[in-house]
Amino acid sequence: MIRTANRLNSVEEYYFSRKLREVRIMLAEGKPIINMGIGSPDLAPDPRVIEAMNKAMFEAKAHEYQSYQGLPELRKEMANFYLQHFGVSLDDNAEILPLMGSKEGIMHISLAFLNEGDEVLIPNPAYPTYTSVTELVQAKPVFYDLNEQNGWKPNFEQLEQHDLTKVKIMWVSYPHMPTGVNGTLELFEKLIAFGKKHKILIINDNPYSFILNNNPISILQVKGAKDVALELNSLSKTYNMAGWRVGMVMGNVQFIDAVLKVKSNMDSGMFYGIQKGAVAALKLGKDWFKLQDEIYTKRRKLIFQLAMKLNCTFDKNTVGLFVWAKLPEGIDSAEAFIDKVLIEKNIFITPGTIFGSNGEGYIRFSLCATEERIVEAISRF
Repeated sequence: MIRTANRLNSVEEYYFSRKLREVRIMLAEGKPIINMGIGSPDLAPDPRVIEAMNKAMFEAKAHEYQSYQGLPELRKEMANFYLQHFGVSLDDNAEILPLMGSKEGIMHISLAFLNEGDEVLIPNPAYPTYTSVTELVQAKPVFYDLNEQNGWKPNFEQLEQHDLTKVKIMWVSYPHMPTGVNGTLELFEKLIAFGKKHKILIINDNPYSFILNNNPISILQVKGAKDVALELNSLSKTYNMAGWRVGMVMGNVQFIDAVLKVKSNMDSGMFYGIQKGAVAALKLGKDWFKLQDEIYTKRRKLIFQLAMKLNCTFDKNTVGLFVWAKLPEGIDSAEAFIDKVLIEKNIFITPGTIFGSNGEGYIRFSLCATEERIVEAISRF
Protein backbone atom coordinates (compact mmCIF):
# COMPACT_ATOMS: atom_id res chain seq x y z
CA MET A 1 0.00 0.00 0.00
CA ILE A 2 1.36 3.42 -0.95
CA ARG A 3 1.01 5.84 1.95
CA THR A 4 0.65 9.59 1.73
CA ALA A 5 3.23 11.88 3.33
CA ASN A 6 3.03 12.35 7.09
CA ARG A 7 2.58 16.11 6.57
CA LEU A 8 -0.95 15.45 5.30
CA ASN A 9 -1.91 14.08 8.71
CA SER A 10 -1.68 17.59 10.14
CA VAL A 11 -4.09 19.30 7.70
CA GLU A 12 -7.64 18.79 6.54
CA GLU A 13 -9.35 19.62 3.28
CA TYR A 14 -10.03 23.36 3.08
CA TYR A 15 -13.41 24.12 4.67
CA PHE A 16 -14.83 25.86 1.60
CA SER A 17 -13.75 23.00 -0.65
CA ARG A 18 -15.68 20.57 1.53
CA LYS A 19 -18.71 22.77 2.22
CA LEU A 20 -19.15 23.99 -1.35
CA ARG A 21 -19.25 20.37 -2.47
CA GLU A 22 -22.22 19.92 -0.12
CA VAL A 23 -23.80 23.10 -1.52
CA ARG A 24 -23.34 21.85 -5.11
CA ILE A 25 -25.16 18.61 -4.23
CA MET A 26 -28.05 20.61 -2.80
CA LEU A 27 -28.15 22.76 -5.94
CA ALA A 28 -28.19 19.62 -8.11
CA GLU A 29 -31.17 18.44 -6.08
CA GLY A 30 -33.00 21.62 -7.04
CA LYS A 31 -32.57 23.49 -3.75
CA PRO A 32 -32.63 27.31 -4.24
CA ILE A 33 -29.31 27.94 -2.49
CA ILE A 34 -28.14 31.51 -1.88
CA ASN A 35 -24.38 31.52 -1.30
CA MET A 36 -23.20 34.20 1.13
CA GLY A 37 -20.25 32.19 2.32
CA ILE A 38 -17.19 32.66 0.13
CA GLY A 39 -15.63 35.99 -0.86
CA SER A 40 -15.48 35.34 -4.59
CA PRO A 41 -16.41 38.57 -6.42
CA ASP A 42 -19.44 38.11 -8.67
CA LEU A 43 -18.73 41.38 -10.48
CA ALA A 44 -16.69 41.55 -13.69
CA PRO A 45 -13.36 43.30 -14.21
CA ASP A 46 -13.38 46.60 -16.04
CA PRO A 47 -13.93 46.09 -19.82
CA ARG A 48 -10.52 47.68 -20.48
CA VAL A 49 -8.89 44.88 -18.51
CA ILE A 50 -10.56 42.17 -20.57
CA GLU A 51 -9.77 44.06 -23.78
CA ALA A 52 -6.09 44.27 -22.82
CA MET A 53 -5.95 40.52 -22.20
CA ASN A 54 -7.73 39.71 -25.47
CA LYS A 55 -5.44 41.98 -27.47
CA ALA A 56 -2.37 40.42 -25.86
CA MET A 57 -3.36 36.98 -27.15
CA PHE A 58 -2.17 37.94 -30.63
CA GLU A 59 1.24 39.28 -29.63
CA ALA A 60 4.31 37.34 -30.65
CA LYS A 61 5.42 36.31 -27.18
CA ALA A 62 1.96 35.65 -25.77
CA HIS A 63 2.19 31.87 -25.62
CA GLU A 64 5.81 31.40 -24.58
CA TYR A 65 7.11 30.69 -21.10
CA GLN A 66 7.18 33.93 -19.15
CA SER A 67 9.69 35.35 -16.69
CA TYR A 68 9.47 34.07 -13.11
CA GLN A 69 9.57 37.73 -12.06
CA GLY A 70 6.72 38.80 -14.32
CA LEU A 71 6.74 41.39 -17.09
CA PRO A 72 8.79 44.52 -16.30
CA GLU A 73 5.74 46.69 -17.08
CA LEU A 74 3.65 44.69 -14.58
CA ARG A 75 6.20 45.23 -11.80
CA LYS A 76 6.38 48.91 -12.76
CA GLU A 77 2.59 49.31 -12.47
CA MET A 78 2.61 47.49 -9.13
CA ALA A 79 5.24 49.96 -7.93
CA ASN A 80 3.18 52.88 -9.27
CA PHE A 81 0.10 51.51 -7.50
CA TYR A 82 1.91 51.47 -4.13
CA LEU A 83 3.36 54.91 -4.68
CA GLN A 84 0.05 56.42 -5.74
CA HIS A 85 -2.18 54.84 -3.09
CA PHE A 86 0.15 54.33 -0.14
CA GLY A 87 3.03 56.74 -0.73
CA VAL A 88 5.41 53.75 -0.60
CA SER A 89 8.41 53.80 -2.92
CA LEU A 90 9.45 50.38 -4.24
CA ASP A 91 12.21 49.32 -6.63
CA ASP A 92 10.24 47.48 -9.32
CA ASN A 93 13.35 45.52 -10.31
CA ALA A 94 14.17 44.22 -6.84
CA GLU A 95 11.43 44.77 -4.24
CA ILE A 96 8.33 43.41 -6.01
CA LEU A 97 7.55 39.85 -7.06
CA PRO A 98 4.29 39.13 -8.95
CA LEU A 99 2.53 35.98 -7.78
CA MET A 100 -0.18 33.69 -9.10
CA GLY A 101 -2.47 34.96 -6.38
CA SER A 102 -1.32 35.90 -2.91
CA LYS A 103 -2.32 32.45 -1.61
CA GLU A 104 0.71 30.93 -3.33
CA GLY A 105 2.79 33.62 -1.67
CA ILE A 106 1.85 32.24 1.74
CA MET A 107 3.33 28.89 0.75
CA HIS A 108 6.40 30.37 -0.99
CA ILE A 109 7.25 32.60 1.97
CA SER A 110 6.83 29.72 4.40
CA LEU A 111 9.07 27.46 2.33
CA ALA A 112 11.66 30.22 2.01
CA PHE A 113 11.94 31.06 5.70
CA LEU A 114 10.73 28.18 7.86
CA ASN A 115 12.61 25.10 8.97
CA GLU A 116 11.05 22.10 10.66
CA GLY A 117 10.24 23.03 14.26
CA ASP A 118 10.31 26.80 13.72
CA GLU A 119 7.34 28.59 15.27
CA VAL A 120 4.88 30.91 13.59
CA LEU A 121 2.62 33.46 15.29
CA ILE A 122 -0.86 33.17 13.77
CA PRO A 123 -3.83 35.35 14.76
CA ASN A 124 -6.97 33.73 16.14
CA PRO A 125 -9.26 34.30 14.24
CA ALA A 126 -7.56 34.45 10.84
CA TYR A 127 -7.40 33.10 7.30
CA PRO A 128 -7.09 29.30 7.79
CA THR A 129 -4.36 28.95 5.15
CA TYR A 130 -1.76 30.48 7.51
CA THR A 131 -2.17 27.48 9.80
CA SER A 132 -2.42 24.78 7.14
CA VAL A 133 0.65 25.99 5.26
CA THR A 134 2.64 26.28 8.49
CA GLU A 135 1.81 22.67 9.28
CA LEU A 136 2.53 21.50 5.74
CA VAL A 137 6.08 22.83 5.97
CA GLN A 138 6.37 21.14 9.40
CA ALA A 139 6.67 24.33 11.39
CA LYS A 140 4.60 24.92 14.55
CA PRO A 141 1.62 27.31 14.71
CA VAL A 142 1.50 29.45 17.85
CA PHE A 143 -1.84 31.24 18.07
CA TYR A 144 -2.23 34.70 19.53
CA ASP A 145 -5.63 36.00 20.56
CA LEU A 146 -7.62 38.67 18.80
CA ASN A 147 -10.96 39.53 20.36
CA GLU A 148 -13.75 42.06 20.18
CA GLN A 149 -12.84 43.59 23.56
CA ASN A 150 -9.43 44.59 22.20
CA GLY A 151 -10.78 45.72 18.83
CA TRP A 152 -9.45 42.59 17.10
CA LYS A 153 -5.89 43.91 17.48
CA PRO A 154 -2.87 42.08 18.97
CA ASN A 155 -2.26 42.41 22.68
CA PHE A 156 1.47 43.09 22.76
CA GLU A 157 1.73 42.59 26.52
CA GLN A 158 0.41 39.06 26.08
CA LEU A 159 2.70 38.45 23.12
CA GLU A 160 5.73 39.44 25.17
CA GLN A 161 4.84 36.75 27.70
CA HIS A 162 5.37 34.02 25.09
CA ASP A 163 8.71 32.30 24.65
CA LEU A 164 9.53 33.86 21.29
CA THR A 165 12.98 32.38 20.77
CA LYS A 166 11.79 29.91 18.12
CA VAL A 167 9.37 32.26 16.36
CA LYS A 168 10.43 33.05 12.80
CA ILE A 169 7.30 34.55 11.23
CA MET A 170 4.26 36.53 12.43
CA TRP A 171 1.18 36.69 10.24
CA VAL A 172 -1.08 39.73 10.40
CA SER A 173 -3.88 40.82 8.08
CA TYR A 174 -5.19 44.37 8.12
CA PRO A 175 -7.82 45.15 7.07
CA HIS A 176 -8.49 42.06 9.15
CA MET A 177 -10.06 38.98 7.66
CA PRO A 178 -12.62 37.87 8.82
CA THR A 179 -13.72 40.78 11.05
CA GLY A 180 -13.16 43.70 8.67
CA VAL A 181 -11.35 45.82 11.28
CA ASN A 182 -8.96 48.25 9.64
CA GLY A 183 -5.35 48.64 10.68
CA THR A 184 -3.68 51.85 11.82
CA LEU A 185 -0.19 53.22 11.33
CA GLU A 186 0.22 53.13 15.11
CA LEU A 187 -0.51 49.40 15.08
CA PHE A 188 1.90 48.83 12.21
CA GLU A 189 4.61 50.79 14.05
CA LYS A 190 4.17 48.51 17.07
CA LEU A 191 4.36 45.43 14.85
CA ILE A 192 7.57 46.59 13.18
CA ALA A 193 9.13 47.40 16.55
CA PHE A 194 8.07 43.97 17.82
CA GLY A 195 9.57 42.27 14.78
CA LYS A 196 12.87 44.10 15.14
CA LYS A 197 13.09 43.39 18.85
CA HIS A 198 12.57 39.66 18.46
CA LYS A 199 14.01 39.15 14.94
CA ILE A 200 10.64 38.03 13.57
CA LEU A 201 9.54 38.45 9.97
CA ILE A 202 6.22 40.34 10.02
CA ILE A 203 3.96 39.61 7.04
CA ASN A 204 0.87 41.71 6.40
CA ASP A 205 -1.66 40.07 4.11
CA ASN A 206 -3.45 43.07 2.60
CA PRO A 207 -6.03 42.19 -0.10
CA TYR A 208 -9.01 44.20 1.22
CA SER A 209 -7.70 47.77 1.49
CA PHE A 210 -9.76 49.22 -1.35
CA ILE A 211 -13.22 47.87 -0.58
CA LEU A 212 -15.48 50.21 1.44
CA ASN A 213 -12.39 51.78 2.98
CA ASN A 214 -11.65 55.51 3.07
CA ASN A 215 -8.25 54.98 4.67
CA PRO A 216 -6.18 52.34 2.85
CA ILE A 217 -2.78 51.86 4.45
CA SER A 218 0.22 49.57 4.08
CA ILE A 219 2.62 48.28 6.71
CA LEU A 220 5.43 49.38 4.35
CA GLN A 221 4.53 53.00 5.14
CA VAL A 222 6.24 52.58 8.50
CA LYS A 223 9.85 53.77 8.63
CA GLY A 224 12.21 50.78 8.64
CA ALA A 225 9.43 48.32 7.78
CA LYS A 226 11.40 46.76 4.93
CA ASP A 227 14.00 45.56 7.45
CA VAL A 228 11.59 43.03 8.97
CA ALA A 229 8.37 43.01 6.94
CA LEU A 230 6.81 41.72 3.76
CA GLU A 231 3.40 42.65 2.42
CA LEU A 232 1.14 40.53 0.25
CA ASN A 233 -1.49 42.09 -1.97
CA SER A 234 -3.82 40.90 -4.68
CA LEU A 235 -5.95 42.02 -7.60
CA SER A 236 -8.58 39.39 -6.78
CA LYS A 237 -10.92 41.52 -4.69
CA THR A 238 -9.72 44.99 -5.68
CA TYR A 239 -10.32 44.49 -9.40
CA ASN A 240 -12.73 41.50 -9.48
CA MET A 241 -10.01 39.22 -10.84
CA ALA A 242 -10.14 36.35 -8.35
CA GLY A 243 -10.01 33.63 -11.00
CA TRP A 244 -7.16 35.33 -12.84
CA ARG A 245 -4.79 34.63 -9.93
CA VAL A 246 -2.70 37.80 -9.79
CA GLY A 247 -1.00 38.91 -6.60
CA MET A 248 2.30 40.30 -5.44
CA VAL A 249 4.70 40.34 -2.52
CA MET A 250 6.72 43.43 -1.60
CA GLY A 251 9.77 43.87 0.60
CA ASN A 252 13.52 44.26 0.56
CA VAL A 253 15.63 42.58 -2.11
CA GLN A 254 17.02 39.87 0.22
CA PHE A 255 13.53 38.74 1.23
CA ILE A 256 12.22 38.89 -2.32
CA ASP A 257 15.18 36.92 -3.67
CA ALA A 258 14.54 34.19 -1.08
CA VAL A 259 10.89 33.90 -2.17
CA LEU A 260 11.91 33.94 -5.85
CA LYS A 261 14.28 31.04 -5.23
CA VAL A 262 11.28 28.95 -4.17
CA LYS A 263 8.87 30.30 -6.79
CA SER A 264 11.24 29.71 -9.70
CA ASN A 265 11.19 26.01 -8.84
CA MET A 266 7.40 25.86 -8.61
CA ASP A 267 6.05 27.40 -11.84
CA SER A 268 7.11 28.64 -15.25
CA GLY A 269 5.73 32.15 -15.13
CA MET A 270 2.29 33.78 -15.28
CA PHE A 271 0.37 33.71 -18.58
CA TYR A 272 1.23 36.74 -20.70
CA GLY A 273 -2.37 37.79 -21.40
CA ILE A 274 -3.25 37.79 -17.70
CA GLN A 275 -0.23 39.99 -16.96
CA LYS A 276 -1.31 42.45 -19.64
CA GLY A 277 -4.80 42.53 -18.16
CA ALA A 278 -3.33 43.15 -14.72
CA VAL A 279 -1.33 46.09 -16.07
CA ALA A 280 -4.55 47.62 -17.39
CA ALA A 281 -6.30 47.05 -14.06
CA LEU A 282 -3.57 48.73 -12.05
CA LYS A 283 -3.87 51.81 -14.25
CA LEU A 284 -7.54 52.33 -13.36
CA GLY A 285 -8.20 55.47 -11.35
CA LYS A 286 -10.22 56.20 -8.23
CA ASP A 287 -13.46 56.18 -10.24
CA TRP A 288 -13.15 52.39 -10.34
CA PHE A 289 -13.06 52.13 -6.53
CA LYS A 290 -15.94 54.58 -6.24
CA LEU A 291 -18.09 52.49 -8.57
CA GLN A 292 -17.34 49.29 -6.67
CA ASP A 293 -18.05 50.93 -3.33
CA GLU A 294 -21.44 52.17 -4.55
CA ILE A 295 -22.42 48.59 -5.34
CA TYR A 296 -21.01 47.11 -2.14
CA THR A 297 -22.55 49.85 0.03
CA LYS A 298 -26.03 48.92 -1.18
CA ARG A 299 -25.34 45.25 -0.61
CA ARG A 300 -23.91 45.83 2.85
CA LYS A 301 -26.99 47.78 3.98
CA LEU A 302 -29.13 44.80 2.98
CA ILE A 303 -26.78 42.37 4.75
CA PHE A 304 -27.19 44.50 7.88
CA GLN A 305 -30.93 43.97 7.56
CA LEU A 306 -30.44 40.23 7.20
CA ALA A 307 -28.14 40.13 10.22
CA MET A 308 -30.77 41.96 12.28
CA LYS A 309 -33.37 39.43 11.14
CA LEU A 310 -31.13 36.81 12.75
CA ASN A 311 -30.84 38.94 15.94
CA CYS A 312 -27.12 39.38 15.33
CA THR A 313 -25.07 42.43 16.30
CA PHE A 314 -22.30 43.93 14.17
CA ASP A 315 -19.96 46.88 13.71
CA LYS A 316 -21.05 49.18 10.88
CA ASN A 317 -17.59 50.79 10.68
CA THR A 318 -15.63 47.79 9.40
CA VAL A 319 -14.24 47.57 5.86
CA GLY A 320 -13.73 44.95 3.20
CA LEU A 321 -15.83 42.35 1.50
CA PHE A 322 -17.62 40.84 4.51
CA VAL A 323 -19.90 41.56 7.44
CA TRP A 324 -18.78 39.92 10.68
CA ALA A 325 -21.73 39.44 13.02
CA LYS A 326 -22.13 38.20 16.57
CA LEU A 327 -24.79 35.59 17.18
CA PRO A 328 -27.40 36.23 19.87
CA GLU A 329 -26.90 34.87 23.38
CA GLY A 330 -27.97 31.28 23.86
CA ILE A 331 -26.64 29.91 20.56
CA ASP A 332 -23.86 27.49 21.51
CA SER A 333 -22.42 26.62 18.11
CA ALA A 334 -21.87 28.81 15.06
CA GLU A 335 -21.49 25.73 12.85
CA ALA A 336 -24.73 24.19 14.06
CA PHE A 337 -26.46 27.52 13.49
CA ILE A 338 -25.28 27.94 9.89
CA ASP A 339 -26.07 24.27 9.10
CA LYS A 340 -29.61 24.86 10.35
CA VAL A 341 -29.92 27.98 8.16
CA LEU A 342 -28.52 26.07 5.18
CA ILE A 343 -30.97 23.19 5.57
CA GLU A 344 -34.07 25.16 6.54
CA LYS A 345 -33.59 28.37 4.53
CA ASN A 346 -31.17 27.23 1.81
CA ILE A 347 -28.75 30.06 2.66
CA PHE A 348 -25.04 29.40 3.06
CA ILE A 349 -23.26 31.63 5.60
CA THR A 350 -19.75 31.07 6.98
CA PRO A 351 -19.34 30.06 10.64
CA GLY A 352 -16.72 32.08 12.50
CA THR A 353 -15.14 28.93 13.90
CA ILE A 354 -13.38 28.08 10.64
CA PHE A 355 -11.11 31.07 11.34
CA GLY A 356 -10.19 29.89 14.84
CA SER A 357 -11.66 29.24 18.26
CA ASN A 358 -12.15 32.98 18.84
CA GLY A 359 -14.62 32.90 15.97
CA GLU A 360 -17.09 30.89 18.01
CA GLY A 361 -20.29 32.85 18.47
CA TYR A 362 -19.80 34.75 15.17
CA ILE A 363 -20.83 34.30 11.56
CA ARG A 364 -19.56 35.98 8.39
CA PHE A 365 -21.62 37.19 5.45
CA SER A 366 -20.02 37.79 2.05
CA LEU A 367 -21.00 40.80 -0.05
CA CYS A 368 -20.54 38.71 -3.20
CA ALA A 369 -24.25 38.29 -3.83
CA THR A 370 -26.56 40.54 -5.84
CA GLU A 371 -29.04 42.87 -4.16
CA GLU A 372 -31.85 40.71 -5.51
CA ARG A 373 -30.39 37.59 -3.90
CA ILE A 374 -29.91 39.32 -0.56
CA VAL A 375 -33.48 40.64 -0.64
CA GLU A 376 -34.63 37.07 -1.36
CA ALA A 377 -32.58 35.83 1.62
CA ILE A 378 -34.22 38.41 3.88
CA SER A 379 -37.67 37.33 2.68
CA ARG A 380 -36.96 33.75 3.74
CA PHE A 381 -37.00 34.93 7.35
